[in-house]
Amino acid sequence: QLQASGGGLVQAGGSLRLSCAASGRTFSNYVMGWFRQAPGKEREFVAFITRSGDGTSAADSVKGRFTISRDNAKGTVYLRMDSLKPEDTAVYYCTAGRYGVFPPSYIESWGQGTLVTVSS
Repeated sequence: QLQASGGGLVQAGGSLRLSCAASGRTFSNYVMGWFRQAPGKEREFVAFITRSGDGTSAADSVKGRFTISRDNAKGTVYLRMDSLKPEDTAVYYCTAGRYGVFPPSYIESWGQGTLVTVSS
């Protein structure tokens, strides 16, 4: 089970940190990632992090502004979002997959989503 939190309303240029706590599994066995879905748009990949945390990748649209990290001891993955833009407004979902999270067919679990709203 994945439980995401940390969403909210923020002004453009501001920052938020999302958290996603995993339970019921060996957290370090899973690649973790974040996806998002904006109103009226398809769900899209945001970022992922390897099992040990030594590798990350992010979508071009968030590269340099968003940072994914994880704490395997706490069973939690984070998404630090800086320099937020109105187009970052979306429901953000954390994901887990033993073999990866991209393409989405590899995903084994989805969190419930947390809403991020960026005002202009």
